[in-house]
Amino acid sequence: MQGVQIRIRSERYGSWDYGSWTIAAGTLDANSIVYSAGVGEDVSFDLDLIGAYNLTVHAFDPTPRSIEWIKKQQFPEQFIFHPVGIAGFDGTATFHPPKDSSHVSYSLIPHEQQAVSEAVESPVRRLGSVMKELGHEHIDLLKIDIEGAEYDVIQDLIDQELPVRQLLIEFHHRFPEIGVQKTRQAIAVLNSVGYRIFFVSYMGGEISFLKIPQ
Repeated sequence: MQGVQIRIRSERYGSWDYGSWTIAAGTLDANSIVYSAGVGEDVSFDLDLIGAYNLTVHAFDPTPRSIEWIKKQQFPEQFIFHPVGIAGFDGTATFHPPKDSSHVSYSLIPHEQQAVSEAVESPVRRLGSVMKELGHEHIDLLKIDIEGAEYDVIQDLIDQELPVRQLLIEFHHRFPEIGVQKTRQAIAVLNSVGYRIFFVSYMGGEISFLKIPQ
């Protein structure tokens, strides 16, 4: 797996046991546009960014358990939740439940031993479509933790030439249905358009990219 490609100062936000992410220092302020795709039942990263920079976070998650959890919480007005998924197409998608019922996140990737009857249909939107709807011409930071759908979103982002400065991605190559080669290919494609890795988690799943002007 590819390691760090550029050395820059970084900052880490979110709960250290589960929901933390590493960002490039000095890249955000109160006017920054931040999208957080896939939040489950942990928005500590999003709330930390709001607290640190007084910015607005647009959060996206279409899964039933996440939506119900969000409804029961009290959030600052800068946290704006959208009950839709980010995907490589606009429409409706079938989300499959996690193998472990104690887990929150559903996935577009069907796993073995999942009950088909527990799958749900939920709305999904392309990143470019969401940006148009929200009136955003660029994204300063995009966090993606969408249980295997990240590969299609990455390709769609590149195909549409969307101006996203910073990408924080959890890659799900640990899923046997995906495999590590798909992550290697995604990194190569991101590198080809100017994204460089400045952080890789210990297990190699969470990777942070900053786009370098070419």
